[in-house]
Amino acid sequence: MSINKLALIRYKAIDDCLRNRYRKWTLEDLIDKVADVLYNTEGISSGVSKRTIQADIQLMRSDKLGYNAPIEVKDRKYYCYSDPAYSITNAPINDGDVDKMKEIVAVLKQFNGFSYFDDMSDMIARLENNLYKSTDTHRNCIQFENNHQLLGLAHINPLYQATLHRKPLLIEYKSFKATKAQEHICYPYLLKEYRNRWFLLTRIKHSPQLTTMALDRIVSLQELPKEKFIDYDGMPFEAYFDNLIGVTKSEKDVAHKVVLEIDKKHAPYVLTKPLHHSQQVLKTGADSTIVSIQVVLNFELEREIMGFGEHMKVLSPKSLASRIAKRFLLAAQEYE
Repeated sequence: MSINKLALIRYKAIDDCLRNRYRKWTLEDLIDKVADVLYNTEGISSGVSKRTIQADIQLMRSDKLGYNAPIEVKDRKYYCYSDPAYSITNAPINDGDVDKMKEIVAVLKQFNGFSYFDDMSDMIARLENNLYKSTDTHRNCIQFENNHQLLGLAHINPLYQATLHRKPLLIEYKSFKATKAQEHICYPYLLKEYRNRWFLLTRIKHSPQLTTMALDRIVSLQELPKEKFIDYDGMPFEAYFDNLIGVTKSEKDVAHKVVLEIDKKHAPYVLTKPLHHSQQVLKTGADSTIVSIQVVLNFELEREIMGFGEHMKVLSPKSLASRIAKRFLLAAQEYE
């Protein structure tokens, strides 16, 4: 049974009243108190109806939410708890709730193990301990792809905070091609994961283009409180990455129609797990299947194609086919 936020506020307000045994609470008193709380917390000035509060009391008395609140009416007028120590905040959770929370903990532990946010570690450990200390160990039925040896994971939380709160950064970065690291004033816009590797989409000061930085190539970073943050005013990032495999792209890059031929042994794999959401089947033959995708020509696309080895061939564009052929030739020479 789902509960909305306003209902929870009402239950808590009623609970606060009934726990106060130094005052006698009529139904009208409860209505006024709940209305005041709704106004103070949510700005709702329309009040609350008598029927709503009566329904709330009946629901709190029932087992539907697991409260079983011992609410009684004295002198046919005044509402109170028959148990002076009772509160809905002390109500035990049922077995179904425990099982659901165990499932959530199992999922959270996967993110915690990947060091998404260090601040979650202690919280998850306490929650796990409280759930399991009196129940059987829960079998984990889901496992994410984690790589604890990845460099740059420690940068995720500070980069996330800087992106969330629009904080300019001084980033010391060493690309694969550079001989030494360089410092850049950056405005972080988006953290993105691709194949268990993290990237920062940012704009470097005085540069008109977006830049993609791999977190494992970031040497150090620090906030620049005196630097003004420059907002991103380009296309939404959902659209920015729509025609892309991977993360490598400039704002000027456009999608090309890439036509690929896959042999019959590997065609079912590509058909059931498309290379890109734009994938279309152009021809199905006895020995092979031809598909097309509309994507930017980048390194990740080439690596995806080369991953199929001799089972996939680029038919067009010719420039991409030539690059793939050259790379396979160079690779073959390494084994001679």
